[in-house]
Amino acid sequence: MDNSHISALQAKHAGIEARIKAEISRPMPDTALLATLKKRKLRVKEELSAPH
Repeated sequence: MDNSHISALQAKHAGIEARIKAEISRPMPDTALLATLKKRKLRVKEELSAPH
């Protein structure tokens, strides 16, 4: 993977993390949305940690 792809994945990971934190801070968080976001975040993390 080249650096631009890694940077894009890191930015995507950070964006998903921000959405998770925003959803958790709401009075009535959407648990289905949180589950979806956490799965997306995990997929991005797995791609980042995959051998290059």
